[in-house]
Formats: sequence, structure tokens, C-alpha cells
Amino acid sequence: MNQFRKIESGITTGVFLLLMFSLLYPSIIYNVFELQNIYGHKFAQYHQVFDYYLHYLLPAMARVILIFGCFIAVNYWIVPRFLEKQRWAIGGLLLLPVGLILFIGMMIANSYYNGYLLGVYSTVRGAHMHFAKSAFIITVFAGVLYVLYYYLRYLYLSYLHPRIMQVPLYRQIGREVLMVTSVFVVVFCLAFSDSRSLALIIFFFGPSQMAVFFVSRYKIFPEFLEQHQAKRLLWRDLTLLVLGSNFLMALICRAFRHSDAEMFFALFTLGCLISVIVVLPLSWWLLKTYQQRTDTVVHLQKALGHSAANLDFLRSQINPHFLFNALNTLYGTALQEEAARTSEGIQKLGDMMRFMLHDNHLEKIPLDKEVAYLQNYIGLQRLRVLSSPDIQIEVNIDESQCHHEIAPMLLIPFVENAFKHGISLRHRSRIVISLSCTAEQVFFDVYNSVHQRPENDPEREGMGIGLNNVKERLYLLYPQKHELSIRQTASEFFIHLTIDVK
Repeated sequence: MNQFRKIESGITTGVFLLLMFSLLYPSIIYNVFELQNIYGHKFAQYHQVFDYYLHYLLPAMARVILIFGCFIAVNYWIVPRFLEKQRWAIGGLLLLPVGLILFIGMMIANSYYNGYLLGVYSTVRGAHMHFAKSAFIITVFAGVLYVLYYYLRYLYLSYLHPRIMQVPLYRQIGREVLMVTSVFVVVFCLAFSDSRSLALIIFFFGPSQMAVFFVSRYKIFPEFLEQHQAKRLLWRDLTLLVLGSNFLMALICRAFRHSDAEMFFALFTLGCLISVIVVLPLSWWLLKTYQQRTDTVVHLQKALGHSAANLDFLRSQINPHFLFNALNTLYGTALQEEAARTSEGIQKLGDMMRFMLHDNHLEKIPLDKEVAYLQNYIGLQRLRVLSSPDIQIEVNIDESQCHHEIAPMLLIPFVENAFKHGISLRHRSRIVISLSCTAEQVFFDVYNSVHQRPENDPEREGMGIGLNNVKERLYLLYPQKHELSIRQTASEFFIHLTIDVK
């Protein structure tokens, strides 16, 4: 929320400064006579004396300052300190003087800005009534506009902002929307200071070009690259996008400007040319640049993770070999002493260590080896809880179509998490593990009961670390080729993993 407040404050201040610059800019590049001709034609039409500073610059600046000041007072003081804390009486009383200041200030500014109306109305009273009505409409419109902005901001912060912060793609889209909108506002303000007609055209065609940019950037071009679509489909989608968006904006612009058909086709053609020459190439270049940067980062992350894993593996290789040999000796001793459960447990542990020594460092392994590791781990856990009838462990593994290769140690963290947090020797516990395959996908489900952990449990603060690690590995090894769903309640925990291994 604080970060959003800073961005909001920066944007509003930036817009205010841009508007002030756009108002002061003409007085620097034009002389007095040119300013008289540009802004004083209505005064001349009704035989009124026009002074550029008195009848245009100062009233226009006063209106901008009034709106900006009232927005700051309402948005950063009255609403958060009083209305959002349900102090309605004080907040409502403070809104009245703010609205009154805006109304009186607008009425005075309008009396100078539209002073030529004194030559239109037959009486001075009639002109002042017009100024008052205009100021009242502006005040009410500003209030309605702020209420609409406040609720749109509330909906964004409540529903959209959390999703944007969680998904990297949404964060990137948000940054680009902010950047493109900033450029649009800057261009509009600069055009407004020099030509109202040009500013109106930019106001209408800015959104159409933004639509062309974002739809092509995140929909049409990515589908063409990722799904290997035919070029004819690409050209069809781009043509419909460019023609449709610019045609709609040309219609809206014509309706507001009351222009003729010739002007409509000129605006439509201009919009299409800008889309084809500037917007689409820029969208394509940004997409390719981002993909190259992403591929480089992912490659470096994989290389770094693989090197670190190999280094850790080499450092720990002596101890596993020693333990593996010791387990073989213990296994033989247990068989001689006819300790069936002990020998079974040692054999499973030995098979797991053999997997860790010989297969864990490979980039991909047959899925049946990963399943065998899971089975050995589950078998050891069954031995541990065999004397507890309230603990139910159910395993449903169908390997009939599991003839795939996957990265090692992707499935075991979910099973480890289930036994670590789903088993209680004092309460009824249940773990269900399921695995099945199709010709193109692997489906893996783990369900476990959840029990409240003691305050002094050293694992209490570490819950979820293993899951975060496997999420990161899935993101790096199977980008856009996996789906991981995690659901948790106070008493149950469930994961569903789908991996596309085609």
C-alpha cells in the first residue's frame, strides 16, 4: 500500500507539473501578438479586450492548482484520516470547505478565462450566473470523478494488485502499462499546450495504439512463436487488430469533432500507418529482447544450480560410499540373525543411497527409477509407523504408461513433506499418494492430514522450504510445461502436479 501511495503521488505530481509546463510553454516560444491571435479570437469576436496573462494563463494555472490542491487534501488527508476510519461527521464537514473553495475558485477563474461572455449576455448578472453554473458543474464532476477513481483504486488494490505481485508476467505488464501511459500523458500535455486539435487526436488515438501494442506484445506474437502458428494466421490477426482498433478510434474521434468523411479516412489511415511503422515493430523488438534476456537468465540459473549440485555431490561422495558399504555389511548380518524387518529396511535404505550416488546427478532419468525411489522411501516410512493402527498410508501408482524421462528428485519433496507434516503418533493420520501417466503427461497427487506442531518443534519455522525449492526447480526445468496446484486447510493439505513430458 505504501509503495502504491508513492507511485500515485509521483504520478499526480508529474501530471501537475506537466500541465503547468504545457501552460507556460507557449508564453516562451510565442510573442505577445501571436498569443493574442491564438487565444484571443473569441474576445475579439465579441469586441472584448483580451490580455493573455489575465484572461488565459493565470486563470488556466489557477484551475490546475485548485484541482491539484483539492485532490491532495481529499486523497491524502480527509479520506485516509477520517472517512476510511469511519469518522463520517468530521470527514463530511471537512469536505464542505474543500468543495466550496473549488467552486469559488473555479467561478473566479472562469470569469476571467471566459470573460468574452460579458459581450454575449445582455446583462452582467447573466454572465456571472453562467460562470457560477459552470463552476458548479466542474465541482460536481470533479467529485464524481474522484469517487469513481477511489473505487477503481480500491478494486485494484483488493483483487488485481495481489495477483500482479505474485505473477512475474503480470508485474512486467504492469510496469509496461505504467511506462506507456506516462509517455502518452507527456505527449498529450505537450500537444495540449500548442494545439487543441492535435491534443484531441492524441487523446483518442493513444488508447488505440496502446491496444495494438499490448495485444500484439502479449497475445499475437507469443502465440506465433510458442505454438508455431502459420504466418498467414499471424498476418490475419495483426490486420484485424490494426484495422479494428484504429477504425473504432476514428469513429469516436469523428463523433466528438463532428468531422467529415474525408477527415475520418485521414485519421484512420494515419492511425494504421503509426501502428504498422512504429507500434508493431516496437512490440516485436521488445518481445524478442525480453525472451533473449529470459533465456540467458534461465540458462545461467540452470548452469549455476548444476555446478553447485555437482560440487556438493563431490564433497559428500566419500561419506555415502562408506555408509553404503556399511549398510551392505549390516544387511548381511541381519539376514544371518533372521531379523526380517531390519534387513528389509536396510535394503530399502541401500537402494535409496544407490540412487543418490548414481542417478541423482543426471539431468534426466527414467520415471520408473524415480518411482522406485518413492516406493523405497514410503516402505521405510511404513516400517516406522507399522505399530500405529491410526496411521493410514495409501499408495496408488499406475506405471502402465509411465515410459518417460524426468528430472530426478522432483516428486520426492512432496512425499517427504506429507510424512513430515502429516504423521502424528497421537492423532488419526492419513496419507494418499497417486501417480499415473498418459502418452504426454505425468500426473502426481499427494494428500495428507495436517496436525498442529508444538511450539518448540525445530521444523515449525522451516515448513514450506522444500516446496519452495521444488517450485523453483519446476519453473526452471519445465517452464510453461507444468501445472502445480496446492490447496491447504487447517486439517488437510493437497497437491496436484501435472508435467508435460512430450
